Amino acid sequence: MRIRIEKGACVGNARCAAVSKELYVLDDDGYIDTEGFDVPEGMEKLAKYGARACPEKIIYVEEDDGTISWPLKKPA
Repeated sequence: MRIRIEKGACVGNARCAAVSKELYVLDDDGYIDTEGFDVPEGMEKLAKYGARACPEKIIYVEEDDGTISWPLKKPA
């Protein structure tokens, strides 16, 4: 699993880091400090919780098969 982040769209809510400071590292100004990372084995649930905590929905959960499981697509 991989996490992709639209770093430039981060507004500094820091809710992702409140869920996991290990995975969602912030810079000195409180904004996300990465554009993404591979999720370490055993930390998948925590990574998903952190992504879902973002009110801006700029954190994407990319599954091993390449599909995006978060944020959910709205029906057409």
